[in-house]
Amino acid sequence: MAEGKQGESQGLSEGLGLDEMEQLDDSEFDLPEVVAPPSLESILNEPDDDSFNLDEQNLDIFQDASGETSSLVSLESLASDKPLAPKKKAHVQYASHGSILRHVVLKGVSAQVMSAADRVDAGMPTAMAVSHLVAIGSSHGLILVFDPKQVLKWCLGSTAVGAQYGAVSALSINHDCTRLLSGFAKGQITMWDLTTGKLLRTITDAHPPGTAVLHIKFTDDPTLAVCCDSGGSVFELSFKRLMGMRTCESRCLFSGARGEVTAIEPLLATESVQDHPMKEVSLLAMASLSKMLIVSLKPHLKVLFAHPLKGEPTTLPVLAWQFVMIQITDTTRIVDPVLAFGRGNKLFFFQVSYQEDEIKFSALQKMELQYVIIAVTWVNSRTLVLVDAYEKVHVLDVRTEEELEVIDISDVQLVYASSFFKSLATGGNVSKALALAGERACYNSVVSFSNQLLFLGTKSIHVMTIRTWMERIDLLVKQNKYIEALSMAESFYLGRARAVVGLHGGLDRRTQIIADKMLDLLLTYVDVSMTTQCPASGKIEVLVQHYQTVVPVCVDYCLLLGKRNPTLMKDILFGGIYDRFCQDPIARGVFLECLEPYILNDNLRSVTPQVMKDFMEHYQHKGLLQNIEACIVHMDVANLDVHQVVVMCWLHGLYDALIYIYNKGMQDYITPLEELLRVLQSAIKSNKQLTDDQTSLAARQKDRLFKLKLPKSKKQLIKLGNKLLVYISCCLAGRAYPLGDIPPNLVDTVKSEVFKCVTVLHTKDGTEGEQTYPYLRTLVQFDTREFLNVLALAFEEPEFNTEEGMRQRQRIVDILLQVMVESVGFTPTQVGCLFTFLARQMARHENSILVNRLLFEQVLEFLASPEDDSRHEERQQALLELLNAGGLQQVDEEKLLSLAENARFYRVCELLYEKRRDFDKILACYLRDAARRQQVFSFIHTVMTAYGYSNEERNAVHREAMTQLEDLVSINSKKTAQLVITDFAHSLTEIVSKLDPQPVVLYDFLQGLFDTKEQVMMKDPVSTEPSVTEKYIDLMCRYNPQGVMAFLKNNDTYRLEETLQICRKHKSLEATAYLLEKAGDVQGAFNIMLETLVSKVKVLNQLMLSDSANTPTQDSQTQVAVSSVQTNLLVIIQILQRNSGKMQEEEREGLWFPLMEVMLSPQRKHRDSLSQEQIQAYKDLTRHVLNSMMGYIALPSILQKIMQDPAYNTGKFGEIRELLLGMLDTYNYEQTLLKTTNSLLSHDLHWSLCNLKAAVNKGLVPRQEDCGVCGQHFSITEEQDSVIVFSCGHAYHTSCLQSVGCCHMIEGTPHWSCSLCNVARREAKTGRGRTLSWSSATAASKQVEPLPSGAVSQPRSHGDALLSPQQELSYSQLQKSFKGPSRLAILAELKRAAKYEDSGKPQDQKKIFSSSSSILQNENFQLKVAAPPVIE
Repeated sequence: MAEGKQGESQGLSEGLGLDEMEQLDDSEFDLPEVVAPPSLESILNEPDDDSFNLDEQNLDIFQDASGETSSLVSLESLASDKPLAPKKKAHVQYASHGSILRHVVLKGVSAQVMSAADRVDAGMPTAMAVSHLVAIGSSHGLILVFDPKQVLKWCLGSTAVGAQYGAVSALSINHDCTRLLSGFAKGQITMWDLTTGKLLRTITDAHPPGTAVLHIKFTDDPTLAVCCDSGGSVFELSFKRLMGMRTCESRCLFSGARGEVTAIEPLLATESVQDHPMKEVSLLAMASLSKMLIVSLKPHLKVLFAHPLKGEPTTLPVLAWQFVMIQITDTTRIVDPVLAFGRGNKLFFFQVSYQEDEIKFSALQKMELQYVIIAVTWVNSRTLVLVDAYEKVHVLDVRTEEELEVIDISDVQLVYASSFFKSLATGGNVSKALALAGERACYNSVVSFSNQLLFLGTKSIHVMTIRTWMERIDLLVKQNKYIEALSMAESFYLGRARAVVGLHGGLDRRTQIIADKMLDLLLTYVDVSMTTQCPASGKIEVLVQHYQTVVPVCVDYCLLLGKRNPTLMKDILFGGIYDRFCQDPIARGVFLECLEPYILNDNLRSVTPQVMKDFMEHYQHKGLLQNIEACIVHMDVANLDVHQVVVMCWLHGLYDALIYIYNKGMQDYITPLEELLRVLQSAIKSNKQLTDDQTSLAARQKDRLFKLKLPKSKKQLIKLGNKLLVYISCCLAGRAYPLGDIPPNLVDTVKSEVFKCVTVLHTKDGTEGEQTYPYLRTLVQFDTREFLNVLALAFEEPEFNTEEGMRQRQRIVDILLQVMVESVGFTPTQVGCLFTFLARQMARHENSILVNRLLFEQVLEFLASPEDDSRHEERQQALLELLNAGGLQQVDEEKLLSLAENARFYRVCELLYEKRRDFDKILACYLRDAARRQQVFSFIHTVMTAYGYSNEERNAVHREAMTQLEDLVSINSKKTAQLVITDFAHSLTEIVSKLDPQPVVLYDFLQGLFDTKEQVMMKDPVSTEPSVTEKYIDLMCRYNPQGVMAFLKNNDTYRLEETLQICRKHKSLEATAYLLEKAGDVQGAFNIMLETLVSKVKVLNQLMLSDSANTPTQDSQTQVAVSSVQTNLLVIIQILQRNSGKMQEEEREGLWFPLMEVMLSPQRKHRDSLSQEQIQAYKDLTRHVLNSMMGYIALPSILQKIMQDPAYNTGKFGEIRELLLGMLDTYNYEQTLLKTTNSLLSHDLHWSLCNLKAAVNKGLVPRQEDCGVCGQHFSITEEQDSVIVFSCGHAYHTSCLQSVGCCHMIEGTPHWSCSLCNVARREAKTGRGRTLSWSSATAASKQVEPLPSGAVSQPRSHGDALLSPQQELSYSQLQKSFKGPSRLAILAELKRAAKYEDSGKPQDQKKIFSSSSSILQNENFQLKVAAPPVIE
């Protein structure tokens, strides 16, 4: 029987599609398998368990955050009332968080709910409430209550009651699980005693009848509850017991008439915050479709907070309370309730605090999601679970707004309360808005308790809980995802993990617990990688690649744990893990090689001696000695076998490592320097031919432990010498070699000892014949320049700026002079380097270095030697620095200038000339200095414009610039032209005349001149004389004929006749044609271009006729000729298109038809000799001409011309098909354009007439009932007089206006103006409002009284007297100049043409458009097509 029940339960799970969920035993939830479910008739009375889940609720810090939220999963939002499309089931887990929620099915509860539906007709589940018990209501009015063991405890109600009350629509269990409130679809409310299963109250009058109970909630007060019905009203239920009678008093908290409340949520204090002051005020959150309210129920009803809500009509608001620990300061935390509420895809968080007997609300953050929310609940104080409209569960971290996991629960078949929101049981008497929004209502189907989340499905009940941190790791281990498990453990260890459950204690304790778990996991991972996950077969490369993946993981996590416990790291990594890898030689080698990057990055500085020994032996065996040296200098010397390392370094010449060991391990900075200098000295003496049997370091130290291996090649020698120079430089600068810094307490000592070592007179074990200063001499012989650079850097240190330091600096100089100048063995180049060094030091240190005068003259002569071209710039810079420092004051200036000129030291010459103010000679220096020739222009401009220069100096520079003008142009013609424009504008003609004998130079100059004028916007542009422009055009025709045309178009400073002669002289046909067209001779321009086209067509014909061999060369020549014809043809077409609008049709035909004839003629003459491709080329050109002339020549004329030509009169429609179709398209386009224009004009005219009519018909009300001039009432008006009312509201007698001169006769039309507003004077200034005033006046006079026939004739004399004849003439001319064709005239013309078109007389229509009297042929006629204004 038990096996049968198990199979039935399993089949139910599979039927629900839950086979994809994680298979977990019910024992994980303390929910044992129900072997024999009890019948509904036998109710088991068992004591209540303490809780449904024993996990405590964790409180955490809720940090204030703001900003927009972006989910990592893009989901569609519910934007319409369309049915939701079925979605493919998809679970989303992020690698950094793993699986957070554990999803199981309460098989026992689900089976008994379905059994009740089958056996006693309980119906489908409709609502659920969870506390220490689980209560499930059904559609037939029954309530099933289960204990934590999934055992049915009570079956409350009956189907008979269900038939009367309807389905259970809402449930609520009080805090101590003694009472159960149930609401029904027909509005009744019942209270049950969960300890006895008895019915305590049946409430039928708590809210208006005919409305379903949507929500019912207990508060912290067991005698107080709240409910919400389908009418949108909220009621408070107060339970009392008087004289043994149980009563219930109802109070309306919110009426649905002010907005329908769809969600309520009271604030319930948990066990950990029982003493919170909020418990005394009993807060209730209510949300309607437009607003969220928070009210206090005790001690009296009061609205505390309101917030607007917006969303789509198909969405409902959501509410969820949670007590959260909030960080106030670094040391202060408080526990306050936080309300999460929202609608649609927006979610808000507000903190509720109790301060100074006042409740305050603070906004914490706002989330804007990418999906629509239908349910929200807290699972702990930092983690929020949302359900979207597609039935996907989203786990969010509230602080970071990060999405942690997405689970699809579509297979749950969530129960929706849409029937209750529509109140179908009571006749559907709800608003449309509530019925539409309630389609996805699931308030009583998604319920949370402690850190559990329960879902009520149609056939099953599901539970989701947050896994503990260890369960999340173990799940990944179970799936053989060890790297992911280690990564997650790292996130727990570093405090980056989200939704952490199960870690208790202080920070140190939690860290230690996680560290122990990581160590166990890491050792397990190593064992698995060496056994089950290790490749069993294949190439060695596969095995090496496998270990290269495993070893870095082990090292990374050991280093992570070693930050808190370095000893533990060494014991684990170089103990158990290394021993495990040593069992496989390949794994051992990969392990040692994987240590190198960690050592080089200074992440691993401490290694056990045994591992370091194995590391060096492994690398030495593979010949990777340089890698060993690079690693040694990053290691802690205390963990090295110094004897082993030093022997290997001397044996293999690892000098960096040797220096590092001496420096770091022995604090000895001199011994390695001395020994390596001896090696370098021996190598230099033996002329770099060294052998292995030389005297070893062991013999010199008399211990014979090490055998010195000297460099055998020049490359090795240079490497050793460079290392020594860098080492000396670092020591003298206080830096350690090869990296780091010398300990501060040793810096002065090291600098002093190294300096003494380099300048020692004799070595300790030197022979009698040893030269003085052997070490310094060795370094100078190795690389003089670099050694002197090292000394120059050392001299910049603070120690050499003291009195003692200056003496040391002078001593170094004296030694260098003694070694290099007073003795032999150094080349002139090396001595020159010394002299350059001395010159710089003397200049830099303000002549504090003393040098013998004779020696100083040698230094000067060497620096200025014209025969030595080596390091020219360096020698010049040294001399320049010496000169600037005043070190050459004792030298004759003339001699110094002579030396500088001979040595081509132009910057030195410039400095000396500047002292003399010979700026013209400085200009010559710039020109002779190849490195600074481009700077000559800025120098000239500075002298000519800046202050501080006399006129004589500027004239001298001007004369020198004129002399060197050719060089300036050769350097940069544009800059020369710009210089002339800005500084020598008055000399432009002189410059052109001077350069005239050199046309190429003159062309470059003028080109730069005109380019500069076009590109630079000058405040005072220089006007170029026409002769200069024409000279440039002449030169351009010679050297750049292709640019003449563009220049003529963009420039207008030339004379037309002279330029035309120049272009004809040079046979620049296109430019000549342009100038003729510009002069108005279109026929002449056309003839020139047509002759050119004819000649090019002739050449093309010859090429085509001779193209019988079809060689590649002939094909390319033909293509070039066709392109040339196309270019010329395009130019002619552009000329004709620009001028055809100004010509009569006969003139246009006289130009277009000859052009077409040129294209048709070859096709007639050589029709039989040309191939089809060649004929097609001509036809393409002809088609281009025809398409271009369609807009200017009548289509019948073109068609007649084509049909008469023998090339197209063969009767084949295909040859002219495209031409005809093009004509038809053009005709259709023009016809559409004409109709559109007519429509726009008609609409515009209609709009204008409507406005005029409205203005005329508009009634004007006078401000007063008497005349504004005479003051008499309008009732006293003579018969021949009338009244004029203006738009401003003033009214006058016509005779009064005439008397004050406010009537003007213009072209026989009276114009009236308001006397008080003085419109006439304002119109004289602005020229506006005359017609409007007249229109208004005319309209007013018509409304009041018609103007008599003789009334208008009288004021004419007044109008004549007001305007003089000259003023009338001027005004008339002004009117005519601005007067264009009226809309009526345009429409009449177009309608007349359309009439002839409809009558089938196109020739008459043609005459209308071509007539010179037509307004459409006026060249000033412009048709501005625009949308008419909107008629208000």
